[in-house]
Amino acid sequence: LTKQSYGSSNFGKGCLMARRLVESGVKFVEVTLDGWDTHQNNFIRSKNLCQQLDPAFSSLIKDLNERGMLERTIVLCLGEFGRTPAINGNEGRDHYHDSFCAAIAGGGFKGGLAFGGTNDDGNKIVSNPVSPENLFATMCSQLGIDYNKVNYSPQGRPLKYINNGTVVQEIIEI
Repeated sequence: LTKQSYGSSNFGKGCLMARRLVESGVKFVEVTLDGWDTHQNNFIRSKNLCQQLDPAFSSLIKDLNERGMLERTIVLCLGEFGRTPAINGNEGRDHYHDSFCAAIAGGGFKGGLAFGGTNDDGNKIVSNPVSPENLFATMCSQLGIDYNKVNYSPQGRPLKYINNGTVVQEIIEI
């Protein structure tokens, strides 16, 4: 029954494996679902991708919660950028750096919270913007990582984990 709830896709199998790896003590797991670059046939392709994503992602969160592991595990689902709200001539959606969305569960993040918003057309952020830097600073903070720490390359070049990020207090449990 557990395998069925994740779905039979490679992504579903990957999410089930991720749960098992976390259960055995692995600290970081990445599961990918390729195909979101929907410059063409966005509606059909997104529907097919969501049929893989939705059962696997929700089963992973449910399983981690039922096993008492969700509070010490961050589950993050996002892409590398947003998609334009406009539909192009190929029934697709192009890259859109002005806004993106992410789903985050566990690890001290508030559950059931929708944070930030766009206008009705989806082309302008109108409330609570969160930059990628701030999102990752918040994640680092929740993981106990000093995101302001400066490391140095062998050549002496300073390297920060996060450039100019700050913790978004409104999305974490206090």
